[in-house]
Amino acid sequence: MRDLFITAIVLGTLPFIFRHAWIGVLLWTWLSIMNPHRLAWGFAYNAPFAAMAAGATLIALVTTKDKVRLPGSATSNTLIVFIIWMCITTVFAVFPSDSLDQLNKIIKIQLMTLVALAVLHDKLSIQLFVWINALSLGFYGVKGGIYTIQTAGGGRVWGPGGFIGGNNEIGLAILVAIPLMYYLYLVTEHKWIRRGLIGAMLLSAVAVLGTQSRGAFLAIGVMSVVLWWRAPRKALMGAGILAAGIAALAVMPWSVGDKLNSITSYEEDSSAMGRINAWETAINIANDRPFGAGFEMYNGLVWGLYAPNPTVDRASDPSIVRAAHSIYFQVLGEHGWIGLGLFLMIGWLVWRDAARLRKRTRDKPEFLWVFHLASMTQVALMGFAVGGAFLSLAYFDLPYNLLVIIVVLQRWLNAQVSENANNPAPAARGAVGSPHPVTGFVGDRQ
Repeated sequence: MRDLFITAIVLGTLPFIFRHAWIGVLLWTWLSIMNPHRLAWGFAYNAPFAAMAAGATLIALVTTKDKVRLPGSATSNTLIVFIIWMCITTVFAVFPSDSLDQLNKIIKIQLMTLVALAVLHDKLSIQLFVWINALSLGFYGVKGGIYTIQTAGGGRVWGPGGFIGGNNEIGLAILVAIPLMYYLYLVTEHKWIRRGLIGAMLLSAVAVLGTQSRGAFLAIGVMSVVLWWRAPRKALMGAGILAAGIAALAVMPWSVGDKLNSITSYEEDSSAMGRINAWETAINIANDRPFGAGFEMYNGLVWGLYAPNPTVDRASDPSIVRAAHSIYFQVLGEHGWIGLGLFLMIGWLVWRDAARLRKRTRDKPEFLWVFHLASMTQVALMGFAVGGAFLSLAYFDLPYNLLVIIVVLQRWLNAQVSENANNPAPAARGAVGSPHPVTGFVGDRQ
């Protein structure tokens, strides 16, 4: 039944993509972020649904009558340079042919990121894009939260596979989606949808704790502070975060002190020392190789050349091939210092653009949704920046989708300001109107 249901959604959506390419972006995002086919048990499990969605969307770039134009922003241009740099580093990789296989996978993701930048122009498509990202991961937040409560925190929450198959990875992904869900709560008009979003956020927070991930534990603490700071009603949000935290921790079989001790006493943890060893290895590679070692640097030969000398007190063993365990050291080891610089520049530019959007739309009721979305995207970005310091998720779709949200939001706002300057009358009406029947947002037809 699940196989037929997912297949029906994909095949039923394909014809609409050729008319509106942004529908293809939504389908691709759902398939790549949520991996719904991994919840099936039959033929749909390995079906090439993502390839079908991507292929139809690329064809739609020619057949659609909607706007198709890449924004000429510093953020999108830097992303393109980063993609080109990854292609160059693959040529100079230690194992070029093996690295090429991983590059092909990443190029597909980045190609669809560029397509999303090119086709998301109107308010409805932007907001539906947010809905898809938030609810795709919110599903696992609700599912994982219920499971954590049922097992009293004794069971560990795992992901569906792909980038977010592990407990640490799914924990960070759910965490990053919570601010997007809060944005949807702020701007939707439907009472029951708002209540559903509150429940989803609370269960998602429980699910993050249920992953038993130390990185996610740190990230949720930092992100809660930023979320409180960005919230329009700080007293209410603060009380909600405190109450949710106390209730969630009451379910867990471990205490905050246990987690803090596991973080501060990292010298006694072989897993933590393995991460440090991997980070030092990435630094050694970048210092010796300007182009890095390529995507397939996690090899005994590379580790033997660049891993620190093993000592008993550091529990470092270069014979053990480890993942980078950090988005920063992952990019550093694979693409060198220039690659890391471009990666960090992209993150900074997204943050800067979001800050500019907040400044431009503050105290402007007609653009209040832009203000809230830019604010919550910053919170999500902060969560990924902190939690990603301990995970190899540098190429996961979600952070690049945050980039898409901010860049297309900036383009939409520029177009609206330009239109309103030429035609003041519509500006006065602003977002007045009835809520959209699908999203519940006022003014979605702009």
